[in-house]
Amino acid sequence: RGWQDQQLFLTGELLLDEGREVRPLDEETSFALMAFNEGTVHKSWQIALERRTSDPEGAITAAKTLLETVCKHILDAKSINYDSGKIELHELYKLTAESLNLSPSSQTKDIFKQVLGGCSAVVNGLGAIRNKLGDAHGKDSSAAKPASHHAELAVNLAGSMALFLVSSYATRVES
Repeated sequence: RGWQDQQLFLTGELLLDEGREVRPLDEETSFALMAFNEGTVHKSWQIALERRTSDPEGAITAAKTLLETVCKHILDAKSINYDSGKIELHELYKLTAESLNLSPSSQTKDIFKQVLGGCSAVVNGLGAIRNKLGDAHGKDSSAAKPASHHAELAVNLAGSMALFLVSSYATRVES
């Protein structure tokens, strides 16, 4: 059977395929997000994973929610004020990146400016795709529906960014 045909299900804290093989990004991200915040952050990740193949619209919304939650937890831990009711994801990310010295403008090496600029573009794209393809807004009759591979991309990108932010935060706290 091909990887596209594998049925996924949640067992314990890890998402496993039918052959009981752990998906590496899922495992690493699950452990890091659980250690960071088992309640809301890890729960947001688990919701995104659970919806990834069965509910693409919900998974895309959950991916954005994960990043918002991680950013808010980091900003709260660093006592950085933000308007929790009105601030958009890209603004939350910008504040978070600046607080962790991860903004492209704070870098001296061009390669880090480029990569961190790409991270910012990923976050902006996840916010935009959620607005267009997620399940948080009403849809008209001609609205596009995302496929499971779109949801997989959104969830994996959000998981990677969440892992990067949490790891960056942990490194600065430990220093």
